[in-house]
Amino acid sequence: MISIKSNTSYISKISLYLNVIITLIIGVSIIKSQKSELSQSNVLDSEDYIKQEEFQRTRLNILKTSPSFGFDNLVADFTLLDFIQYFGDYEARKKLGSSLTPDYFAAIIDYDPRFVGAYLHLAPANTMFAGQPQRTVSIMSAGLKSLTPKIDQSYLVWTYKGVDELLFLGDVNAAQNSYITGAEWATYHTDQRSQIIGNRARETAQFLASNPNSKQAQASSWMMIFTNTQNQTTRKMALKQIRSLGGNVIIEDNKITVEMPDDNRS
Repeated sequence: MISIKSNTSYISKISLYLNVIITLIIGVSIIKSQKSELSQSNVLDSEDYIKQEEFQRTRLNILKTSPSFGFDNLVADFTLLDFIQYFGDYEARKKLGSSLTPDYFAAIIDYDPRFVGAYLHLAPANTMFAGQPQRTVSIMSAGLKSLTPKIDQSYLVWTYKGVDELLFLGDVNAAQNSYITGAEWATYHTDQRSQIIGNRARETAQFLASNPNSKQAQASSWMMIFTNTQNQTTRKMALKQIRSLGGNVIIEDNKITVEMPDDNRS
């Protein structure tokens, strides 16, 4: 006799297999539909990019509803790699934007809310390129419920949340709380990088306490983005914003120093 537990497991496996087959069928159909066009040119046109986007949307929806059989971390890893490929297709992003980014972000954090690296990739991408800072903060807030101070670099999730709250949502009180919490969490780690970021978060919170419109705090927030991302477009954007605040950016020997005017004189 098949128990209810094993029967449920059997049904779940069948569901997963069907989802995989459906994904493959969709992929094959898209490849066939594009074959005649791509044989004439190696350059994709807007219609091709739209087809690719719809395929990725369907695949992501399937992924979000498929059982993971206890391999949540692996599914989250796979989804992040898929996002990096999606986000790195610059031609497609220029034509279609980054509308799938929040779906990738939510799916990854749902599977593995302790995946700190995912926050660092997806938060700036979703805020600055998908233009959804409110959704970014919402996803991070949900994920933080599963994080603890002792998890490596977990304090960065708080500082990233503070960046969005200050620079994009204008919620100074929430940002100050996020920076304070990030600074407190950083004290659980003794490495130099954690101490530097913790001190910067603490200083930013102090700037906000004395001056809610502090350009020092804003520049410090952009520096956090610059320091913790490898995306060159995002880095250039951060430097541009610092300069627009009146900051003097000095780059020497792979080190960056920012000199800001006194807030009281700016």
